[in-house]
Amino acid sequence: MKIIVTGGAGFIGSAVVRHLLANTDHSVVNVDKLTYAGNLESLPGAEQNPRYQFEKLDICDGQAMARVLREHQPDAVMHLAAESHVDRSIDGPAAFIETNIVGTYQLLEAVRGYWSGLDEERKSAFRFHHISTDEVYGDLDGPEELFTEQTPYAPSSPYSASKASSDHLVRAWGRTYGLPVMLTNCSNNYGPYHFPEKLIPLVILNVLEGKALPIYGKGDQVRDWLYVEDHARALVTVLTKGAVGQTYNIGGHNEKTNLEVVERICDLLDAKCPQHPPGIASYRQLICFVADRPGHDKRYAIDAGKIERELGWVPVESFESGLNKTIAWYLENTQWCQRVQDGSYQRQRLGVGDGDVS
Repeated sequence: MKIIVTGGAGFIGSAVVRHLLANTDHSVVNVDKLTYAGNLESLPGAEQNPRYQFEKLDICDGQAMARVLREHQPDAVMHLAAESHVDRSIDGPAAFIETNIVGTYQLLEAVRGYWSGLDEERKSAFRFHHISTDEVYGDLDGPEELFTEQTPYAPSSPYSASKASSDHLVRAWGRTYGLPVMLTNCSNNYGPYHFPEKLIPLVILNVLEGKALPIYGKGDQVRDWLYVEDHARALVTVLTKGAVGQTYNIGGHNEKTNLEVVERICDLLDAKCPQHPPGIASYRQLICFVADRPGHDKRYAIDAGKIERELGWVPVESFESGLNKTIAWYLENTQWCQRVQDGSYQRQRLGVGDGDVS
């Protein structure tokens, strides 16, 4: 297949592109606006791959998306382009409304126009895969509850509300226009190439610099952690084996409190990087607690039974093995981290990498 991946320079999107190029025969067209979270350096070697092309554009530009679809003639679209950081959505919700809601609408309309013009064989084989989050479900009360595909939506933040809206749009375009859609909702991802505003990379890099490790509230918020390469495998499995009109929840079976995650990172780095700052015997001493953020969800947990039963996907990495791999990657890729931290990676936004890269 030829697959358009929107947001293919982002954290999860780049993992999907790397997986497709390394482990399948599919071709990829990466569509990315290259906002602060888009980084082409997360796709090493992709430019030299004959099965890879890059288009720098905004999904909110419906005419540009129509052109890309017309020129590249894809067999599927995997839609990952989104604003995704909850704190940023609280400080500035407008960008989340624009990209996640308006952008998804513009993309759906461009795809519908393209799909409607395909011959019957290609039309029936075409797929639109929308990638979403478990945050659309709100949070869970009891320790035994799990999010299922039937859990009612109850988003808590501007980010999760915008993603919930995009999910509803995708389902409506499937129901009203017959567009062959499928959706996935995932738990918290972690792994290589993660932008360092998110918890795990932020803690790793702060430890290496001897900085404080701020934790919201008491650190008792529970998340289900999913290694990003496991997620990429799951997404491609859904695209190629999933049923049209269906939703699949994807989780890692690794529920941890935020405090447990930070403490485990500290313990692993105590062993891997024993040269502590003066007066520090353990990196746990860098932990500090800050005021909780507004509307902070208490607990997320995914029931991934459907994708396991119907499509045969299970995560390969445990939290321990995935976290070890993640820390090792950050220790071995200090140049990537430095370029993100000092902003030099953003030179790509000023024109480097524009247009098609074959």
